[in-house]
Amino acid sequence: MWIAWIEFDLLLGDVHSLKEKRSVLRPVIAELRRATEASVAEVGEHDLHRRGVIGLGVVAGDAGHANDVLDRAERLVAARPEFTLLSARRGLRRSDDD
Repeated sequence: MWIAWIEFDLLLGDVHSLKEKRSVLRPVIAELRRATEASVAEVGEHDLHRRGVIGLGVVAGDAGHANDVLDRAERLVAARPEFTLLSARRGLRRSDDD
């Protein structure tokens, strides 16, 4: 079993409140869930209205499939015009890794 994750660090555009931030991030999180069938959540920078961190995790039978899901998610996030993708950090582990 392979466990893969990606964490997106985002700079939001014209956002002036935490309520506006949620209205920008919520549709992106929903789209990532639909497109990848992975677990997705806002995982950081909760108190800053112009920054966001979204995490996505997937479990797969092989590393190739896990990486394909992460690639698809990164392309989707990078294509969104309402924010700037500052970084995408990835991880990939096998279930029997120590």
